[in-house]
Amino acid sequence: MSKKVAITGIGVVSSIGIGKDAFWNNLIQGKSGISEIDLFDTSKFNRHYGGEIKGFNPAKFIPKDMAKFFGRASCFAIAATKLALEDANISLADYKNKRIGVIIGTTMTEANVLDFSVEKLLKDEWKEITNTLLLNSFSPSIPRNIGTFFQLKTPVNLLIPNACAAGNYAVGYALDLIKNGELDLAIAGGAEALSRVAFQGFQRLYAMALKDCTPFDKDRKGMLLGEGAGILILEPQDSVLKRKAAFYAEVSGYGLSCDAYHMTAPKRDGIKKAMQKAVNNSGISMTDIDYINAHGTGTLQNDKEEAGAINELFGAKRVAVSSTKSMLGHCMGAASAIEGVVCCLALKNGIIPPTINFTTPDPQCDIDCVPNQARKAKLNHILNNSFAFGGNNCCVVFSRN
Repeated sequence: MSKKVAITGIGVVSSIGIGKDAFWNNLIQGKSGISEIDLFDTSKFNRHYGGEIKGFNPAKFIPKDMAKFFGRASCFAIAATKLALEDANISLADYKNKRIGVIIGTTMTEANVLDFSVEKLLKDEWKEITNTLLLNSFSPSIPRNIGTFFQLKTPVNLLIPNACAAGNYAVGYALDLIKNGELDLAIAGGAEALSRVAFQGFQRLYAMALKDCTPFDKDRKGMLLGEGAGILILEPQDSVLKRKAAFYAEVSGYGLSCDAYHMTAPKRDGIKKAMQKAVNNSGISMTDIDYINAHGTGTLQNDKEEAGAINELFGAKRVAVSSTKSMLGHCMGAASAIEGVVCCLALKNGIIPPTINFTTPDPQCDIDCVPNQARKAKLNHILNNSFAFGGNNCCVVFSRN
């Protein structure tokens, strides 16, 4: 398990940009991707905003005769994978004899396909519910569709439906498979599409803000949902050096914990355990962490418990912490994967993205949340936090080579 694993390519589809350059430029400028939802009718809800990706055209990445067979989340994932492979300068034709794995995290899979199906049934238009459409509603559809599109005969094609931490779980599992010598290359990350059922569900939990997500702010009102995909290409570092390729970061370790405490309420001890394990497994100390990309949902309890855990672990060190969900919304299973892309770009550029919409400090969230303005910094080790329903927590450490 001593083999080092590098990230050589990143791809992102988000409400603030498609592709790493547009995404990063808007991120460090603090631009918001929050807008009124157009994908479905929200008139019967009392919330109407989210991080919807406007104007996404699958035909830019997928031939039309294929795109019609894929759900929205799969289209995001395929587009992000294509961008990540190009970024890594990898032609899959040269990898025919390599063991390539596809590990994707999600929360709702293709729930918008179910939305469409129910709508058609209610209108007695059931003939529009095709076999292909139904196949896309099953949980393995996203990694399967990536494999189909890229014609990958892979030993590992796996979906991890571990809610809001799923993207980090996917990266952590990919790390283990490469370190154990089971894979030569991994396509890992997360994908999520906005759906009526998810929107209604989070609203019924009274967890959603009206218009702005304001993590760590005293007057925060809750989260906003988002959508998109983040894909990271992982390879053994010796293979990367052999082909003289550049890479963004080393995935130096990750940590897991399961609170088994409450379905939605976070528990500080569980958060601390995941963070501590990630740092320990990376062979570094807490004082080595230069920046934390927070889970930072903007809900009262999550932000309070995460901030408290950070302060208890880091003590006197005032580590920089920011929540990019303030710009993107909470992209559920894609969230921590997109935030993994953020970590790679932060390491490369030496810039910490801001937490936007911050106005009033909260004594219960007494952290340096990099309010409203990006910040230049020397970054060597970044901790990426993600905490899911049921207390399924996963934190990943990204390190400069």
